[in-house]
Amino acid sequence: MRNINDLTSWEAYEKKLMKKKGFKKLAEKNEAKYQLVRSLIAARLKKNLSQAELAKRVRTKQPVISRLENMQSYPTFSLLERISQALGAKLHVYFQ
Repeated sequence: MRNINDLTSWEAYEKKLMKKKGFKKLAEKNEAKYQLVRSLIAARLKKNLSQAELAKRVRTKQPVISRLENMQSYPTFSLLERISQALGAKLHVYFQ
């Protein structure tokens, strides 16, 4: 049985990944999408909603929410608006 102290921390693993050729560039390319998904999941969990419950409020299906949260699809602006309304959250989209 493995000792919990022998496990690699996320920070150490991420540092190792960033040294791999091409990984840093890929991570930077996906950063905006990652932050969007991260904020979606945090807002959903803050409201104590399952993916299925959020999907029902948004008038879509649970797999749609799952694909968004797993970064397997790109949301339309109208879907993001519906999600923000369902979560009672403000949607901010901007260029920096």
